[in-house]
Amino acid sequence: MRSDIIKKGLDRAPHRSLLFALGISREDMEKPFIGVANSWNELIPGHTHLKNISRAVKEGIREKGAVPLEFNTIGVCDGLAMGHEGMKYSLPSRELIADSIETMAMAHPLDGIVLIPNCDKIVPGMLMAALRLNIPAILISGGPMLAGEFESNPVDLISVFEGVGKVREGAWKEETLSKLEEHACPTCGSCAGMFTANSMNCLSEALGLALPGNGTIPAVTSHRVRLAREAGRTIVELVRKETRPRDIATFSAFRNAIAVEMALGSSTNTVLHLPAIAHEADIELPLEVFDQISQSTPNLCRLSPAGTHHMEDLNRAGGVYAVMRELSKKGLLDEEVITVKGRLKDILPGYGVKDAEVIHLIEQPYSPTGGIAILKGNLAPGGAVVKQSAVNKDVFHFEGKARVFNSEEEASQAIQEGKINKGDVIVIRFEGPRGGPGMREMLAPTSLISGMGLGRDVALITDGRFSGGTRGLAIGHISPEAAEGGPIAKLRDGDTIIIDIPSRRIETNEEVLKRKPVHVEKKLTVKRSYLNRYRKQVTSADKGGIFKES
Repeated sequence: MRSDIIKKGLDRAPHRSLLFALGISREDMEKPFIGVANSWNELIPGHTHLKNISRAVKEGIREKGAVPLEFNTIGVCDGLAMGHEGMKYSLPSRELIADSIETMAMAHPLDGIVLIPNCDKIVPGMLMAALRLNIPAILISGGPMLAGEFESNPVDLISVFEGVGKVREGAWKEETLSKLEEHACPTCGSCAGMFTANSMNCLSEALGLALPGNGTIPAVTSHRVRLAREAGRTIVELVRKETRPRDIATFSAFRNAIAVEMALGSSTNTVLHLPAIAHEADIELPLEVFDQISQSTPNLCRLSPAGTHHMEDLNRAGGVYAVMRELSKKGLLDEEVITVKGRLKDILPGYGVKDAEVIHLIEQPYSPTGGIAILKGNLAPGGAVVKQSAVNKDVFHFEGKARVFNSEEEASQAIQEGKINKGDVIVIRFEGPRGGPGMREMLAPTSLISGMGLGRDVALITDGRFSGGTRGLAIGHISPEAAEGGPIAKLRDGDTIIIDIPSRRIETNEEVLKRKPVHVEKKLTVKRSYLNRYRKQVTSADKGGIFKES
C-alpha cells in the first residue's frame, strides 16, 4: 500500500508515533488509508451540509475495513461572488483546489481518496487533482438544491437575477422581488437548474468517476446520504482492485461525457473544465471535438435556464444514466469503458426514462444537435462557445452593431440606464483568464437583458464566460482574448458583428482586423494578489484556462 511509506519499517517509528496521536491503532496500520477531501464551509449554500455527507462516506470506508482521514479545501460560491471583484477569484480557485489536494495526498501518502465537492469550480478542481495524482478516487457531491415556489411557479436563483431586470424595467415592484428572494433558494445544495455545478456533477457520472445518481439526487434526501455511504464502500474496493482514475477517464470516457453534456444542454463552463481535467491525464480535448460531438448528438433535456424543469425533475425521470441509455440506442456512447461501479455496458440496462417530458426519447429530441455549439470566425479564430439550447431559434442568425465595454461593470451600468437598444451587440472584453484576470461570469448583464425583455433583441459577446444560468444569445470564451491582442480588442462602437449559430460563425468586417488592438491593464485591490501570479501563468479559454507548463 502507498501509505506503507509512513507506516512500515524501523525508520518510520516517528511517523507511527504521530499517527497514534490521531487515535490510529496498530491494527489500523494494516489497513488502507483513505483521504476524504471535503470542501465543507459555512459560506456556500451548496456546502453547508457536507459534514453529513462526509460522515456517511467515512462510515462506508470503515465498513469495508479501511481508515478514513478527512481534510478540507477552499471553495467559492459563484452566486455570492457574482458581479464584483470576488468573481475574479472563482476560476483561479480551481487551480488552488487541485494543488491543495495534491499537496495533502503527497505529503501524507494516501491509498485512495474520496472527493466531496458540490459547486462550480470545486468539482473540476477536485477531478483535476484525481487525474494528476492517479491514485484510486471517487467523487461524491452534496447534490442539488430543490427548486423554490413563488406565485405557483417553480423558481431558482436565476429567477432572482432576472427579477432585478424586471424591477429596472418597471415590470415588477421591489416588494415582489423582495418576496421572491426568500423563496428561490429553499434548501441547501447546488442551485437547482442545469447550471455549472450540477452540469459538472452530472458529467462526473458520465465520465465514470462518480456513482449513478451523483448529479441529480437532491441534497436534502436520505438517498443522498445512502449514496455517500456507498461511495465510501466503493473507494475501498477501488483501492483493493488498484483501479485508478486514468483507467476510467480515458479519451473514450471523455467523449461519452461530452455526448451527455450535449444531450443535457449543460453549462458552457464544461467546455472550459473538461479540457483542463483531461490535460491532467495527458489527453487533448480541442474545441473541435466538442463541436463534432455536438453535431451528431441530439439535445434531450431543457432544464432551467433553458426550460422549466429542475434537477429534482431530472432525477425523478431517471437521471443521467437514463439519458445515457437513450444515447446508447443510437450508438452514441462507448459502452466498453469502465466506471467506479463496473463496465458501462453492464450498468446501462438497469436504467430507463421514466418521464419523457423531462428526458425526451432519442426519437423525439428537442433538437437533432447538442446543447452547446462552438463558433469560429475572424472575430474568434481560436473559438467561442454558446449554449444554443438556451437561445431562441428566432435569433440563431443575428447581425448588429457593436457596443464596446472594457469591463462587466461598464456594460451592466449601460444596460440599467437604458442605453442599450434593440439590434445592439454588447461586447465585454478584457474579462478573459488573463485580462480579467480570472475570466468572470457575466450573469448580471445577461440576467438584466432577460429581465428587461431584450432577450431576443440583443446579443452579448465576451472573452469572459457565462454562468450555467445564462440564457439568450450570449457568446463567451472569445479566443484569443483581448489581453492577448485578439480581434475582440480591435472592435469599436458601431462595428458590424455577425453571429450565425447553424453555420458556426462569428465575424466582423475585415477592416476591423487591420487596426491596432486596444490595451487595458486591470488594477487589483490587493497589491500582492494571487491574481497577479495567476494572469502570468494562465493560458487562454480554448486551452481550458490551465496553467502554462513552464
